[in-house]
Amino acid sequence: MDSIIKTRRKELGITLEDIGNYVGVSKATVQRWETGSISNMRRDRIKKLSEILQIAPEILLEAENKVPELSQPRTALAKIPVLGTVAAGVPITAQEDIIGWEEVPAQWVKNDTVFALKLKGDSMEPRMTEGDVVIVKKQSDVTSGEIAIVMVDGEATCKKVVKHSDGMVLISNNLKYAPMFFSVKDIDDKNITILGKVVELRARFL
Repeated sequence: MDSIIKTRRKELGITLEDIGNYVGVSKATVQRWETGSISNMRRDRIKKLSEILQIAPEILLEAENKVPELSQPRTALAKIPVLGTVAAGVPITAQEDIIGWEEVPAQWVKNDTVFALKLKGDSMEPRMTEGDVVIVKKQSDVTSGEIAIVMVDGEATCKKVVKHSDGMVLISNNLKYAPMFFSVKDIDDKNITILGKVVELRARFL
């Protein structure tokens, strides 16, 4: 993203301070964006940055996720299915419920099962919003603090999983949603199972 931000800033004749004041960050932060030392920019900042630079937010997002050719060779791609929405359950093996396809590096699917889901609802905002697609590696457990797809009473949800000795907590990014604590007994009674770890987010701006 560094070359795009710097190039557009110079084309428009605006300063680091101009961008910082508009987006709501410091001059030093904008400078680090230009050099690429800060990645994973928040969605609201990408939107504001695209406005002042007068470019589509997709361009910034694509640049942010681009890997330099010298550090990683071009890789083959494989298609994986989008298996419905998170809130409506996950029919992983039901081919008739595939609602789309996404491309991922082929090595991702060589030894693992990888699938995609479309997010529904606002519980993971602002980083993850309705309509975004998450890429999921199928596995039955995750490390505490990782984001996962969890099945609770037959419905899937995307949450941060925090483990405790007496159970687990499912945490939303959106602070208006209270954490959901499940004891060891709850996990058994409600048939709570981890379906997979979220390994990538693909944001949608439209």
